[in-house]
Amino acid sequence: MTQSVVPHRVAVVAPSPVSMFNLAIPEMLFGKVERDGRPGYDVVICAAEPGPVPTTGGLDLHVRHGLDAVRDADTVLVAGTGAPFEPESRIVAALREAAADGKRIASLCTGAFQLAEAGLLQGRRATTYWAHSEELRRRYPEVDLCGDVLFVQDGPYLTASGYAAGIDLCLHIIRTDYGAAAANQVARLALVAPVRPGGQTQFTQTPLPPERGTACADTRGWAMRNLDKPLTLTDLARHAGVSVRTLTRRFHAESGVSPLQWLLHQRIERARELLETTGLPMDQVARESGLGTADSLRAHLVRRTGLTPSAYRAQFTRIGPSTATAA
Repeated sequence: MTQSVVPHRVAVVAPSPVSMFNLAIPEMLFGKVERDGRPGYDVVICAAEPGPVPTTGGLDLHVRHGLDAVRDADTVLVAGTGAPFEPESRIVAALREAAADGKRIASLCTGAFQLAEAGLLQGRRATTYWAHSEELRRRYPEVDLCGDVLFVQDGPYLTASGYAAGIDLCLHIIRTDYGAAAANQVARLALVAPVRPGGQTQFTQTPLPPERGTACADTRGWAMRNLDKPLTLTDLARHAGVSVRTLTRRFHAESGVSPLQWLLHQRIERARELLETTGLPMDQVARESGLGTADSLRAHLVRRTGLTPSAYRAQFTRIGPSTATAA
């Protein structure tokens, strides 16, 4: 008898005045996760005081649930607020209780101030919206503030910088809970960029900044369709119809990384998805993702995730045990 999937419970806390965009992100992304035809997450929005909650856009949102939802959650996510320097005492107390219970706790944008006030970030790496970074550093000097990343995970606590970085953090959570294939599928369904790792944690490495242009978009798409081939800078430049020097300059301006760094990131992502969704032998996974050999696959995956390919497959496989091939 197959055991049914129990949804992972997420409580999204709405400090007043709350960012509507921040509230929409977890509902949009977590709501698209399914396992065995059942929801992967149960998302509840809650507030210190149930009822109308002002937003940064001047509207009021009716929030039905109070902070009791935090006690029932597996993950607590604090949305950003237009009043970051005035942490809500009831929210702070609920976060401390959640931390004592060992829950995973995250923040989007200025929600990091609530976590810092609760003392959760003391001696830990964290980030927040860049415009308020210096104020967070001044108020909470014990926080190891990382101002140049999309998001940071330090132990059970995650913090994201502003706006679209919240998407990256939520996709990272989905990846941690359900694997790269699930996160990539959600990214496609939501029409957002592929997963961009954002901090130095077990399942992340070098961040891929948001793409800022379209001149190399066709070449990136072509490369994604040909990851199994030994692509070189010359190959990419020839497809783009420019010199290697021009390609490198444009590519870096648009994606924030060099063409070869981007290519390696995509190949590792492809390998992870193949490990999760197929029973292919490791040599074939390496070839189809463009990583060459099983030894190369192992080296890159251990560096990126801390897991060998076999261990990664065992943890995140989405196929039956009779179909998977160990190596």
